[in-house]
Parts: sequence; structure tokens; C-alpha cells
Amino acid sequence: MKTKLFSIVMMFTAIVSYAQQDAQYTQYMYNTINVNPAYAGSRGALSFFALHRTQWVGLDGAPITNTLSVNTPFNNSKLGLGVSIINDEIGPSTTNSISADLSYTIPVSESYKLSFGVKGTANLFSIDVNKLNPSDQTDPQFQNFDNEFSPNIGAGIYLHSHKAYIGFSIPNFIETDAYNDNDVAIYKEKINYYLIGGYVFDLNSSIKFKPTFMTKLVEGSPLQVDLSGNFLFNEKFVVGLAYRWSASVSAMAGFQISDAFYVGYSYDFETTELDNYNSGSHEIFLRYEIFKKNSKITTPRFF
Repeated sequence: MKTKLFSIVMMFTAIVSYAQQDAQYTQYMYNTINVNPAYAGSRGALSFFALHRTQWVGLDGAPITNTLSVNTPFNNSKLGLGVSIINDEIGPSTTNSISADLSYTIPVSESYKLSFGVKGTANLFSIDVNKLNPSDQTDPQFQNFDNEFSPNIGAGIYLHSHKAYIGFSIPNFIETDAYNDNDVAIYKEKINYYLIGGYVFDLNSSIKFKPTFMTKLVEGSPLQVDLSGNFLFNEKFVVGLAYRWSASVSAMAGFQISDAFYVGYSYDFETTELDNYNSGSHEIFLRYEIFKKNSKITTPRFF
């Protein structure tokens, strides 16, 4: 009984700790639309993106995230549109989110554009208590919690060119509590602040190097800093490394299959004591893009 109670307490503690932050991605540089709505339409193409992340493989109840998004510029206007769906599971909890993004872009120089974006999100949060194996299935303290709805709004700015970008965003302005029992919230959605940036260096005619960073700040959690460096060879093959401060080191690879298809993969090595209880994290994504007729892309976009 004590073991089961301990497991329940630890699992819910993990939910509280994890739910204070948005879903985590190693290849954030390709998945910008999920954290910054101003990114919508910035690639100048109808862009489809699908990602699957399995975190801390071998650890029971570890996070699993699935993401599907599409974004595009709107005709010949300065507007961009995007829609994202995220399925995020950790332990007995599941969060399903659907977001709509709208951006507006203005030129600020010959090379740079500045985009402003807003995001609207609908969240559904559920807990399947049976996954905790409670000793008393009829105990009212351990009943399932299905599809608790909460709306949210967010915003972001994104300064970009073909060589560089920097952006700041708050995807969710509204803090929400769920699964309240005696004024104690098991699930807490906190405000996340993101700062991202990157630059492309032409090392020679066939090799490009792109360092990037992402910082994420959320109340009650340490500052998260992600640093990465990717090399693009012959505008086809990408290989790189990433470091998440005091958390993990990652290896990344990608391949531009055609002008339309790009596939990427990453593997995370834990640098914390969690390394003793799991065999790392895997992340794979596929991007498919449809360009306007008669448009010519002289080089694949590196972000």
C-alpha cells in the first residue's frame, strides 16, 4: 500500500513539474511555429510538418509528444496563417491542443523582415487514474478526469532574413489550473517565455554552418538554455550537435530528399542522474512543402 501511495505521489509530482512547461523539442529550429506564431508563412511556401518524440525511453510513464502543423503565406498579402495540433502524454495524463496562428510581416530593410503574430489555442486535459493502479478503484479521490477544456492566447515577434533570425514569444498568456481538489491543482499551465535566434555562415561553396539558441523561462522552473550547431553539406545533408544546459547532449542529422521533402532525426543523451533509468530520447520529423508556381528557390532554407 505504501509503495502504491508513493508511486501515485511521485507520478503526480512529475505531472505538476512537467506541466508547468510546454512540450520539449530538441529540433526546435525546424519547429518554430509551435512556440512563435509570427513564424507563420515566413518560409514562403505551404509547409506541412509532422514530428514524433519519445523521451526517456525505458522509463515508465515518460513523455511522448506528437506534433502536426501547417503554415503558409496568404496569397500575395503580408499575412501568414498556421494551424498546429499537439498530443502530449506523460504518465496518466494526456494533453491535446489545437492552435491557430496569424502573422503580419513588414519589410524593415533590403534584407530583413519583421513579423508579428498572434496565437489562439484550445487545450483538452485528461487523467487516466487506472494507469496508476490504485488499490481501490471506487475511491472518489482517484477518479478519471476527462477533457478539461481551457482556452489560451499568445503572441510573438520574429525578425528574419535568409541568413539570420531572432524572435521572442509567449505562446500562452493565461495561467490555468486543472484537477482541483481542496484548492490544490494537480495540473498547472504556466506562462512560458521564449527567445530564439540563429545565423547561417557560408564556410565555403558547399558547406554552411548554422548556430542557434533557444531560451525558455517559466515561473518555478530553472532557465532552460538550448544551444546547437548544424552543418549543411551540398545543400542536402545536415549533421550537428545540441546541448541543453544541465540536461542533455544531442546528435542531429537531416536529409533534403527533394525540394519538397526534408527528414530529420535526433537522439538525446541525458547528462543527469536520469541517465541511469532510461536509454535516451528519440525525435524524428518530416517536412513537406509546396512552393508557388514559377518560383525558384536557389538554395534550401536552413530554418
